[in-house]
Amino acid sequence: MELEDLGWNNDLQYELGSLGLEGVSPGRVFRVDAGHYGILTTNGEIHAKVSGRMRKESVSGSDLPGVGDWVIIKPMEMGNIIFKVMKRTSRISRKVPGKEMREQLVAANIDLIFIVMGMDLDYNPRRLERYLTMVAGSGAAPVVILNKMDLTDQNDARVNEVNGICDDIPVHAISALEGDGLGTIKGYLVKGKTIALVGSSGAGKSTLINSLIGKEVQRTEAVRENDNKGRHVTTSRELLLIPGGGMIIDNPGIREIQLWGDESSLNIAFKDIDDLSSECRFKDCQHLAEPGCAVKDALEDGTLARKRYDNYQKMKRELQHTASRVEKSSEAIEKEKWKPIMKGFRQYYRYKKGN
Repeated sequence: MELEDLGWNNDLQYELGSLGLEGVSPGRVFRVDAGHYGILTTNGEIHAKVSGRMRKESVSGSDLPGVGDWVIIKPMEMGNIIFKVMKRTSRISRKVPGKEMREQLVAANIDLIFIVMGMDLDYNPRRLERYLTMVAGSGAAPVVILNKMDLTDQNDARVNEVNGICDDIPVHAISALEGDGLGTIKGYLVKGKTIALVGSSGAGKSTLINSLIGKEVQRTEAVRENDNKGRHVTTSRELLLIPGGGMIIDNPGIREIQLWGDESSLNIAFKDIDDLSSECRFKDCQHLAEPGCAVKDALEDGTLARKRYDNYQKMKRELQHTASRVEKSSEAIEKEKWKPIMKGFRQYYRYKKGN
């Protein structure tokens, strides 16, 4: 296996050489399972664990290797040990489900992100806006794939609606099961390039992967008839090699898209609102009740859809709340880090005073 087939390039080679380490080699993470890492190397697949120091010094889960990461490995008596995660060129993250304020790394070093949405009951423009916000600013280029075009007679209307949401982001209508439109999707598969798939369970991501690879590598199941929901057939992230070139990272269906990042991601996902905001009377306009708000004017004259505006405001509040919670959490972590240091100082001064 050649590293170039996995995306290795001159920048990574320079970074590796600049470290001046001996007895180490690079590899790319293709699977993570409870602290055990599957790594692709020039010698094929190997398994490794992170060093104790790396685990101890990690502040969040995103500090540890994720699927798609390039890592530096050294063989030791206890097995292969990962000592370093190399610089990431891109990353998709979300907030971990629940109340905990932590970043969850979805995938790293991606060139393209396929946002897959079914044209059946899975079709949901508001959820698509959340996905676009989640991947905005990731460093990877998004592509929207509307799957299951064979299951609806509303293809044209839905493609037009999605094009209105996506601005200049490519949108493709396909049927992964029937093979319609796959020729265009295969055009994205290039040697050394990595594509990550995101979308809800039942959107047809596994079927799409099987169609692109040419055989069943991901198990598929039909959605439930009563609510059209999928069954989370894919349960873990995995990087898969595509015959002829390219790699795909499959992800479990995301039912709870908890956003991570700052409000700048909204400006990318809602470019139309961002463009309108430049015409507002006040630079810090929140587009609520301020006079001279171009966004509210567009809402009133119908050029901006009410549902899109409401979703924008909802996600804006969510990102602001998350940022506030993360700041408080960071302050608490920093305070805890200084506790033993200050304790040491107090003990030292008590000792000096006693002498």
